[in-house]
Amino acid sequence: MLPAQPFSKRNRYSAAKEISVWEDAPKNLRYFLLQAAVDLDWGPSVLRDVVCRVLRAAPDSSNWSEYPNIWGEVEWLVERCDWFRVYDIIEAIHARMYKEDEKYRFNTNVAAKYAEAINEFFVEEGIGWQLARGEIVTRGNEGFEAIVTQATAELKTSERPTAATHLHEALQALSRRPEANLPGAVYHAMGALECVARDVCGDEKATLGEILKRYPALLPKPLDEALSKIWGYASNEARHVTEGHDPSREDAELLVGLSAALSTYLTRKQP
Repeated sequence: MLPAQPFSKRNRYSAAKEISVWEDAPKNLRYFLLQAAVDLDWGPSVLRDVVCRVLRAAPDSSNWSEYPNIWGEVEWLVERCDWFRVYDIIEAIHARMYKEDEKYRFNTNVAAKYAEAINEFFVEEGIGWQLARGEIVTRGNEGFEAIVTQATAELKTSERPTAATHLHEALQALSRRPEANLPGAVYHAMGALECVARDVCGDEKATLGEILKRYPALLPKPLDEALSKIWGYASNEARHVTEGHDPSREDAELLVGLSAALSTYLTRKQP
């Protein structure tokens, strides 16, 4: 009899790798996304239906046996599709599982189990994505994730929906496929911070740069000067875009993280 959990999970050994994969879908991921579904009792026929719908491919009518014919067809389709379609397929499989969970009310939580398996794979293989609420979205390191999650929660709690929306849009820009919208991520991240600063200071039309000059007590020194320089850099990278001069993903994530951290700080600060 197989154990309920493998050795590494039972003993809490982590095999997490540093994130190195975004614009790619490695061969082992293409294999795993199907095998994880099979492990949850999803057979080749239903997987072929999902995959063919995503890829707009007609099923091969000459393949009728589950194994090896239909299974081989599904593997072939997934192995050869564009990298970003692989993540579309993961979303589609999860959506189909969720629909079945809701339809039959068997309380098996197959969709949740699939998401858990996929996310564990992403972490252990250094893939910078995560399956959250049915969507593949960007994943940063633990510090980045914690800062952004906390900021989003505090903005919603403090009834600052505009700022929360900007922060959400920044993450969506980082998550865009096949190419992330890095200037858009910077723009929305700084927009979130500007919204919070305006609200805290009661100055609805001032830019963040103007607020830092008008309200010197808003941040402790020399953080105010540092933020002023960051604001200038972000403006050059996102608000005054020049051809062939997009920020790097690392730079964009840094600015999103900084914006989230400072938004949390200002949200907690008494006006």
